[in-house]
Amino acid sequence: MACLKLGSKSEVFHLSGHSWVCSTGLKPDVMIQVQDQSFHLHKFPLLSRSGYLETLFSKASETASHAQLHDIPGGPDTFLLVANFCYGVRIDVTAENVVRLRCAAEYLQMSENYGNANLIYLTESFLNDDVFTNWEDTIRALESCEKKLLPIAEEELHIVSRCISSLAIKASYAEDTSLFNWPVSAPEVTIWNGIQTKSTSGGNWWFNDVSSFLDFPLYKRFIQTVASRGVKADVIAASVTHYAKRNLPLLGCSRHVVGSSPDYGDDIYYSHDDQRSLLEEIVELLPSENRVTSTRFLLRLLRTSMVLQASAVTQESLERKIGVQLDEAALEDLLIPNMGYSAETLYDIDSVKRILDHFMLAFDSSSRCCNNVEEKQQLVGDSHPLKPVTKVASLIDGYLAEVGSDENLKVSKFQALGAVIPEDVRLMDDGIYRAIDIYIKAHPWLTEYEREQLCLLMNCQKLSLEACTHAAQNERLPVRVIVQVLFFEQMRLRTSIAELVLDTDSNNNEDTNSMNQALEGRNKIKGNAKMGMKEMKERVYELEKECMSMKQDLDKLVKPKEERNFFSKIFGLKCKTKTSPCVEVVAKEERKTLY
Repeated sequence: MACLKLGSKSEVFHLSGHSWVCSTGLKPDVMIQVQDQSFHLHKFPLLSRSGYLETLFSKASETASHAQLHDIPGGPDTFLLVANFCYGVRIDVTAENVVRLRCAAEYLQMSENYGNANLIYLTESFLNDDVFTNWEDTIRALESCEKKLLPIAEEELHIVSRCISSLAIKASYAEDTSLFNWPVSAPEVTIWNGIQTKSTSGGNWWFNDVSSFLDFPLYKRFIQTVASRGVKADVIAASVTHYAKRNLPLLGCSRHVVGSSPDYGDDIYYSHDDQRSLLEEIVELLPSENRVTSTRFLLRLLRTSMVLQASAVTQESLERKIGVQLDEAALEDLLIPNMGYSAETLYDIDSVKRILDHFMLAFDSSSRCCNNVEEKQQLVGDSHPLKPVTKVASLIDGYLAEVGSDENLKVSKFQALGAVIPEDVRLMDDGIYRAIDIYIKAHPWLTEYEREQLCLLMNCQKLSLEACTHAAQNERLPVRVIVQVLFFEQMRLRTSIAELVLDTDSNNNEDTNSMNQALEGRNKIKGNAKMGMKEMKERVYELEKECMSMKQDLDKLVKPKEERNFFSKIFGLKCKTKTSPCVEVVAKEERKTLY
């Protein structure tokens, strides 16, 4: 730490109660009161250095020997250093007291008109030559700018602005070196244009210093100055994130809320209102650019804002930022507890719904210039806009599965959240089927109509073989949905058989120039086709048995004629037949193919 030594005499002041007395042997002829302490001094050394004191005592009578300096910057401690300087006593000017001395010297008008190498000149030179060229000393000087010093230090002397500018230059220089991969080593000090800066390989060595020593008003000015110097938005976001984690107790820092036990020495204690105000200002300070702030951190901020009951503007801003990059979120971070006393559900479904709406709005606007999926893929290649929305679809399916077990979750909310995702963006509907099954299992009192409405969220044609097998045996699903699952599975088998036959015919036409090779290949293909068709045939017979069993169960449940005819009109089943037409068609096609 830089230090300027002034004076050569030994200590001449001693404290007696609340009074400082000069022990030079001469009787003091003036007493100066500074707050609760008094200084018994001599006029000559003071008036020869201070224009303010000279004017003060010249206006009074010659016998006046008392003055009050309650407004002097720095209070009694700083005035003691000034008195020692006037008497030529040894003092140390450091980064921690130079701002107070500079302000006091300005207040007392200790310019070069009242002696060479006066206090204004010495402190100003020390600031420019030693403090502002060193990162740690600049931090200490800025930290010493107390609220009582801010008016004169900022408005008259601009010390705060100069400190912030000095820090911003060093921070932006560190980012520039990391961009060009210049050789650096931590925690050594390097010289750049005569300025001492720390060097680290990461380039973010200044995060912890500014987060630990600067109050938010000073930090805000610093980070805005850094941003104005062209530092990337992701670096700004990382610094704000570090500051929030360091200073918001609910984000896991070591600082405490008022009322908790002080176990960590000099920890700062925040009230509930202080935390809410700090969080709102931190959210406002985040960069406006998309995808520069961690989605997980934004979700933690949103959860904390709900605990602290932050303003609606703050929560809406966080939800919008999260929504734009929702595809980067993790399921465990999206499970935000419901903080309201009158909340019905365990998790905040409404907030997730608003976040999802923001994402879909951003996705729609980015896809507006494209008319179809092929054009989108041609325009953007592998990173087409369907990839993020597919991730979000999977994320929301998982979220619905997690919250679906909540008995207080209304079917309208569940259905509204699931319906936001377009049907064509899901590659498979296994996830939404699982969520629907969990919800129906946790809500056994749902009517048949409500279950059918829930099942409209999924497409039976996009279920995997495992999901189809599970759905066909799932007694919780509506009968109509089970029939649809079986029907589409039959259609899938029929399509597979047709494709297999086409492949066989196409393979029979190959290698026409060599009859022996063609015959050998044809026989091999026929053998494989027969084996495949045999498996298909067995599967079709199994489906016939399942449909027959299901039909018998339906005959027991519905009325003999009216409802049976109604069921037949819907699904195309004839009452007198023993098998469904779809199954018979598939069976006939198979028999024609086999024989």
